[in-house]
Amino acid sequence: MDVTKLGSKHLVPTERCGPLSIYIQGDLSQQEKRAVFLTVHDLGCNHTSFHDFVEHPCMGEIKERSVFIHVDIPGQEDNAPDLPEESFTFPTMQMLGEDLVTVLDFLHIKYVIGLGEGAGANILLRFGMAHASRCLGLILVNVTAGKTGVMEYFKDKIMYWKLGQVGHNPTTEQYLVFHKFGHQLKDDELLKDREKTIQDYQAKLRSAINAKNLKLYVSAFLNRKDVSGLLEKNLKIDTLLLAGTKGSYGSTVQILHAQMDKQKTQLLKIDDVGDVINEAVSDF
Repeated sequence: MDVTKLGSKHLVPTERCGPLSIYIQGDLSQQEKRAVFLTVHDLGCNHTSFHDFVEHPCMGEIKERSVFIHVDIPGQEDNAPDLPEESFTFPTMQMLGEDLVTVLDFLHIKYVIGLGEGAGANILLRFGMAHASRCLGLILVNVTAGKTGVMEYFKDKIMYWKLGQVGHNPTTEQYLVFHKFGHQLKDDELLKDREKTIQDYQAKLRSAINAKNLKLYVSAFLNRKDVSGLLEKNLKIDTLLLAGTKGSYGSTVQILHAQMDKQKTQLLKIDDVGDVINEAVSDF
């Protein structure tokens, strides 16, 4: 175990996903008295996005009563070296979801509440179906459960190619910004704080996220298998779906909600928001 300014860090070996870097925010020894959240980040991010989310002043009361276990998808850590091409095969979204239970076993955690965004939400959706007995509920931001749509497919293909050929570039950044923040992004429509949030995201993308490794995460997300038809019968835990009306996945989340068990699932659409994690912290 290493101790960093972002919490204690552990390297957890898994059966099919390689070692996972995890960060504990809060006092795990108090887990019997506190809610334990397991977070999984989106494309172009890592655990720091959820760490900063928890540190927001609006989250103060929840932070005091909770412990957060932040997971980094392989190769997405800050300044990560290239993943070995010959000895490591990047896992599928299903493998990642199923193997997350290893994190709970490693830390001796009985139950968690899953909190995920984008691609990370898709992974936790699979975790919730595979390990319902270890998951008390899910909070999923901008989640998708179906196959890649036609427009998303071609946008992802362009980004995937450019990540492999030239690393981070303006086209790649534009897509990732669209994926995370939504379509209402014209300069004259942005508030200063939203502009700064996007600029900070772009700066981190350029300086800290390994483009080759990100390409592998994008590929896994792009090639995800459709699980939407399994949700009504197989997702047996309470689930909250969150999406911003200005986000890129608002309609996708609404369609997904229609396919789920309404007694177990709630949908919350937040007005005038694209990036729920950064713009709607007070709604949590």
